[in-house]
Amino acid sequence: MIVITGATGALGGAAADRLLETLPAGELAVVARDPAAARRFAARGVQVRHGDYREPGSLPAAFEGADQLLLVSSNDPAADAVGLHRDAIDAAVKAAVGRIVYTSHQGAALDSPFGPGHDHAATELLLAESGLAWTSLRNGFYAHSLAWLLGPWRETGVVTVPGDGPVSWTAREDLADAAAAILAAGGGYDGPTTLTAAAAPTFEQLAATAAELTGRPIGFEVLDEDDWVAGQVAAGQPEPMVRFSLGMYQAARRGFFAGTDPLLATVLGREPRTAREVIAQLVSQ
Repeated sequence: MIVITGATGALGGAAADRLLETLPAGELAVVARDPAAARRFAARGVQVRHGDYREPGSLPAAFEGADQLLLVSSNDPAADAVGLHRDAIDAAVKAAVGRIVYTSHQGAALDSPFGPGHDHAATELLLAESGLAWTSLRNGFYAHSLAWLLGPWRETGVVTVPGDGPVSWTAREDLADAAAAILAAGGGYDGPTTLTAAAAPTFEQLAATAAELTGRPIGFEVLDEDDWVAGQVAAGQPEPMVRFSLGMYQAARRGFFAGTDPLLATVLGREPRTAREVIAQLVSQ
């Protein structure tokens, strides 16, 4: 049986949908904090289980019978993600899970200035110490986040960032498809497994792409970090979230997201979506 956490979220839910295209509903179970929110899966004959990372006692039963467990990482920047993941991994050990497939991130490293990069690296160490078989999907940076990381360029005519560097922007939909394919394979992917789009454009290159797609000049500017933070806070953004985002730009500048890998295309059997396609979609909205 395959058990999927985060079933009401975008990645976990989409992976479950893909698996149901080829697997009987009885071979899949989904875990949700609020089982009522996953009723669309129950309607298709999928077992829906209650499980909440913040309630460790709920997890062993939620993971019971899992030959494979898709452990979707916490996406709450204010949470102790490593602590939540530790509890989930401990529960998987208690439930004798066959394999954990964990949604990590490209550039996972303890010295990453991007908070989740550190958390993912720490979680991978926990997985390695767990005694269970494990796969860590080091997903490329979600391409849909360009909607806010590029800033209000459509209004200002300028892409303004506090740091620039190459990023292998990768569509979350493609990563959900890949997670489903890797789970369906039942093995063969051990340890860190990098899944990225084929290219890693810089923010400056994305500004040029935006100009080409809109047919109007789009400038590009790198601000001093303190000035950028002050501007974001003055515009009404909470400072903790601004500094969280700043870590992403700092990591990009240091090359944490620069690598690309052909594995995603191999797993999908097609080329992944590109950052250009994502910007074209933004332009059309």
